[in-house]
Amino acid sequence: MLKTYNYPKFEYRRPPEIASGKTLKVPLVVVGAGPVGLAAALDLQQQGLPVLLLDEDDTVSIGSRGVCYAKRALEILDRYGVGDAVCAKGVSWNVGRTFFREEEVYNFNLVPEPDHHRPGMVNLQQYYLEEYLAASAAARPDIELRWKNKVVSVAQAGQTVTLKVETEDGFYTVETDWLIAADGARSPIRRMLGLEVEGKIFMDRFLIADVVMKAEFPSERWFWFDPPFHPGQSVLLHRQTDSVYRIDFQLGWDADPEEAKKPENVLPRIKALLGALDGAVDKPEREFELEWVSVYTFQCRRMGRFNHGNVIFIGDAAHQVSPFGARGANSGLQDADNLGWKLKLVISGLAPAALLDSYSEERIYAADENLLNSTRSTDFITPKSKVSRTFRNAVLGLAKDHAFGRALVNSGRLSVPAFLTASSLNTPDCAGDTFAGRMVPGAPMDDAPVVENGEDGWLHNKVGHRFTALYFVDDPQQLDAATIEALSSLSGGGIAVQPRVISARPGSVGGNIPHLVDAHGVAARRYDAQPGTLYLLRPDQHVAARWRTFDVAKVKSAVAKATCNA
Repeated sequence: MLKTYNYPKFEYRRPPEIASGKTLKVPLVVVGAGPVGLAAALDLQQQGLPVLLLDEDDTVSIGSRGVCYAKRALEILDRYGVGDAVCAKGVSWNVGRTFFREEEVYNFNLVPEPDHHRPGMVNLQQYYLEEYLAASAAARPDIELRWKNKVVSVAQAGQTVTLKVETEDGFYTVETDWLIAADGARSPIRRMLGLEVEGKIFMDRFLIADVVMKAEFPSERWFWFDPPFHPGQSVLLHRQTDSVYRIDFQLGWDADPEEAKKPENVLPRIKALLGALDGAVDKPEREFELEWVSVYTFQCRRMGRFNHGNVIFIGDAAHQVSPFGARGANSGLQDADNLGWKLKLVISGLAPAALLDSYSEERIYAADENLLNSTRSTDFITPKSKVSRTFRNAVLGLAKDHAFGRALVNSGRLSVPAFLTASSLNTPDCAGDTFAGRMVPGAPMDDAPVVENGEDGWLHNKVGHRFTALYFVDDPQQLDAATIEALSSLSGGGIAVQPRVISARPGSVGGNIPHLVDAHGVAARRYDAQPGTLYLLRPDQHVAARWRTFDVAKVKSAVAKATCNA
């Protein structure tokens, strides 16, 4: 098979503990250097925590695997220093099209409004993302990467987690205060601790083929139900970078996975698809080569809780969803984003361990939302009875001409960030404070173009990793001394809140408080802000609280609630 990517081989180093025989004692260990484990290590390091990252392999994932990274994930990756690389290398897209047999019946646009830094989706093979994240982690002195270090046992006693690690040179022991398990859907750590995942395994199989070819197909998501070139089944086509196209063929539960992966069985399927797309029967057969082939089965499952003492599960180790909707890696990155600041506050003694219960609470809520949508998508894509297939096909037949039919079409509801509106960390709006729009407590904050010190930028990149008080004013130069002093006071004390003044007018603010210029009023519109409105933003860029008037005591009370200190 053709290879468009040169897989890196990360250097294995003999751990010094093997020679010394001493137990390595560290405050924090992450196991698993996939996208989620690397993201967790970077997030924790940016919170000021040293990280030991262990992985049993010495390269990145083989094959495209995770392909689609949604806008929210890209905004998180910006904070880890790899967003630009992902967007520059990947294929940006916003439009998806769904076909029933030979006709288009539905399409969507992920970003219908302007003034967003990142596109709705970027397609990029997972190995590139891992390479970028690994390089970012390796460049940080507080992250120690140990490749070819396999965890073979885990024990938890009191506040200490003990790991036995196997290498080619022998075994050594690690004692840590906190263990982050990012070791994938089969999670050996979960098994070693006797923990389970519950949910549903769908009785169907799909073939993944990464196909290298020169094609002029637009950068869109195309999904077919019952196409002539693969009758009775479904097909998905995505464009990736390096002239690689990802094609998913539904096979049915009775298909033999090993037989299905053989080139003599894969190639005819691809030729049939390309022949249908190319149209004219007298057109020369399009040349292509296979790069990677795999077969997968749908799973929609999760653990009962994501934190168990001082062991915390993230990503596929905690929850698994079917791939349609691009909810796997995207939700895993949001796990890391949610966990980092909470663990930092607990380790620093600024918040009780109960704050980590909120990690499980919030990310289970998000996981359940993903599981519900993935289950519905899978049931629609792979109906298991004659009645459900008849209903599905009737919906598709109506969708071309009727809006209510289009609303029922489900070829994979795409990943969106969870609105944590029921979170115990939120402070409800005050009586009498009314807001329009979606920036409710618990919402992931919207982006907007801003200017700081004469340089264009984006609101998302001006906040994060710390609590932020975003204070909207009319004229920054008219702020009175008492308000400036009150804003400045938020940055003192145990849990600092960084103040940011934002207005449509340029000008400086006293007290060295950063000023963001909302020149086109986009931020004010998206946050339904009036002069005097203040938003408290969490370190993971979710709204914690909002007020129409600024009151220091209320802000500090909301911070206490958001950190389980109330």
